[in-house]
Formats: sequence, C-alpha cells, structure tokens
Amino acid sequence: MLERLNEAMDHLERHLDQRVEVADLARIATTSEYHFRRMFSALAGIPLSEYVRRRRLTVAAAEVLAGEATLLDIAVRHGYGSAEAFGRAFRSVHGVGPGEARRTGAALRSQPRMSFRLVVEGSTTMRYRVTDKPDFHLVGRKARVPLVHEGMNPAIVAFVRSIDPETVRRIEALSDQEPAGIVNVSDRLDESRAEGTELDYWHGVVTSAEPPADLDAMPVAAGSWAVFESSGEFPQALQYLWRDVFTEWFPANPYRSRPGPELLRARVSPDGARADAELWIPVERIPA
Repeated sequence: MLERLNEAMDHLERHLDQRVEVADLARIATTSEYHFRRMFSALAGIPLSEYVRRRRLTVAAAEVLAGEATLLDIAVRHGYGSAEAFGRAFRSVHGVGPGEARRTGAALRSQPRMSFRLVVEGSTTMRYRVTDKPDFHLVGRKARVPLVHEGMNPAIVAFVRSIDPETVRRIEALSDQEPAGIVNVSDRLDESRAEGTELDYWHGVVTSAEPPADLDAMPVAAGSWAVFESSGEFPQALQYLWRDVFTEWFPANPYRSRPGPELLRARVSPDGARADAELWIPVERIPA
C-alpha cells in the first residue's frame, strides 16, 4: 500500500502545475478516493488539499525569486485566475506578497516533498478482528461538534452532560447487539480530518429495534467492520488508536475504509484515568 501511495505522490509532483484529480491519485494507489484522502491525512498530518497548495506555492516561490517570468505568468501556470488571487495565496503561506518577495529577496517557507515509509516499532500489538454485520439502527442523541485531536473535547463533554439520566437509560435499554451498551459515534467528518472541523457526534446504541420517535436515529447498511481493542490512559489511548489504525494497520492489511459511522465503545475506570475500548471502523476488502 505504501509503495503505491508513493507512486501517487510521484504523479502529484509531476503534475503540480496542472489540475490534480484525487480520482487519479486514488487509482494509482489502487484504493478509493475516500480512503486515499483519509490515509493521506493520517500519515501526513495535513489534508491533501493543503499539501497540494503548499507544494504549489513552494515551487511558485522559487520561480518568483528567479525573476525570469512575470508574476501573472507564474500565477496562471500554478492555477490562479489572477495576480490578486495568487498574491493572497502566496502571502497566506509565505507571510509576504510575491512582489515584495521578488524585490527584497525575503526568506520564504518551503513545503518539502513528501514520501511515506512504515516504521515498525515492534513494541505493541494491535488486537483486531474483521466481522460482518447486518443492517442496524443507530439510536440516541446527536450533536454537531468540532474535532479535537488530543485531550478532552469540551463540546462533547457538555453535550453528554446535557442528556438527562432517564433518556440515557431509555437509550441504553435499546442495545441488543455488538458493540453492546452506549457507544460514542463519529459520523459525517470533514474529509481533511483537520483540527476544528466539524462532525456528527452520537451518544447512542446499536440496535435492531424500531427507533422511538423522540430520539435521533440513523439506518446503517450491512457491511464489514474492523474491530480494534485498546487499553490505556484516557483519553489519549483512544485518540492514538484512531491514528494507529490509519498509519499502521491499513498500510499493512488488504482493507480500506469505506463511508460510514465509526463506533467507539469505551469503559472508563472509576477514577477517569484509564479506559478499555473497542473501535469499530467500516471497511471493505481491497480487490485483488
């Protein structure tokens, strides 16, 4: 998988001065657009679109400083419709406008070309299984919240605390299959997975029961799920589990992620210091 991802990065580099289609990159990497975007963000730490923007403006900066082409020619060559649009983008990355950079020879920022490799530490074992589930309902309460990569998410904490205990008991009583009990669910995330982007957060259960009219509900189609187990410090161990799934497990296994809610069943210790968790990620096998 990583070899094919690096082939896609080579293609991207050769076509920085053209419109880069994610579909082409995904095809080279022999995966879906959805999974390609998620893999890239997990491995690179920035969204694909932001990386492309930074690389283009790094290459453009070298041309600006060389002084051999007009700023408008450089802008058009790198996909900007006007010198003004190019100037705004240039300033957002480099801190100065292209004209000033050319006049003064200002120090500019550079986005290095990326390639990926898998570093095997061998210090931990990722416990997982792949299982098929029939269609089910996700039932509970949901809210739109910002994404937080590390530490507690204040919006989620406030939302969960706002649900009255009787409603929580009613929701939990609907649970009739794995993952059992209350689950924390992430859905409709921004493709970039960038800090501060929004997602639908559910405090609910997985059930085959008919959803009550006064609760939020969503049908989930049948499919395969990869189930990962984790134990450790709360909440860091849970957040690192998501990262490890996309940076370690997917590159080494013949599966890719598919659209769908991600289910987390977490049991936090009484002192709030540790948690045992199961993370359910919707997956599909990569065609041979």
